[in-house]
Amino acid sequence: MAKVILLNGSPHEKGCTWAALNEMAQIFEKEGIETELIHVGNKAVRGCISCGYCKQNGKCVFNDDLVNETAPKFEAAAGLVAGSPVYYGSPNGTLLSFMDRLFYSSHFSKHMKVGAAVVSCRRGGNTASFDVLNKYFTISGMPVASSTYWNQVHGFTAEDVRKDLEGLQTMRNLARNMAFMIRAFSDAGEKYGLPEVERKYITSFADGKE
Repeated sequence: MAKVILLNGSPHEKGCTWAALNEMAQIFEKEGIETELIHVGNKAVRGCISCGYCKQNGKCVFNDDLVNETAPKFEAAAGLVAGSPVYYGSPNGTLLSFMDRLFYSSHFSKHMKVGAAVVSCRRGGNTASFDVLNKYFTISGMPVASSTYWNQVHGFTAEDVRKDLEGLQTMRNLARNMAFMIRAFSDAGEKYGLPEVERKYITSFADGKE
C-alpha cells in the first residue's frame, strides 16, 4: 500500500494546520493510501550547520530523534505533505529547520515522489509561505500536487477552519489529486521506467571567466 507522510508544522497538536491535514487524511484513507502524521512544530529542532557529517555517515549529526527517524519513512513513502501556519509571512521556523535538515541529510532519491504544501493563516502571508515550502519539492525532482485553489485554510482555531468550507474542499481535492498522481506515477514507472536524471553538470564559475 502506498503511503503519504503528513508533517504538522504547527506548535498546536490539533490546531488549524492539523484540521487541514486531517481533512486530507480522511480522503487518503478512502483512496486506499496509508498516512502517517508527524508532529514537528512543537519540537526543538535546530537548523542545518552544513558540516558534511551526513555525507559520510548517512544521517544528520544532530540525533534529535526526529529528522533521522523521519528520513527512512520519507524514503519509503510515495508522497510528502508539509503543513504549516503562517508566521510573519513565512512558514514556522521550526518546520523550515526540519525540512532543511531532512532534505539535505537524506541522500536517497526523491525523484517522482509527490509533494504538496499546505498553509493555514488568519488572513495574509499564505501564498508567500506556500511558495517557500514548494521549493523543497521542486529542487528535488518531486512533482507538486495542486488543487482547485491555493492549498490553504483560514482561521484562528480548528473550529474556525471547519467553517472554511472552500478551504476544506481544497484539501479534499488536493488529496484526491495526490492519490491519482501517486497511482499514475507507479503505473507509468512499471511500464516505462522513471525519467532519466542527469547529474553531470553543476554551475560554478570559480575562475570568474566562464
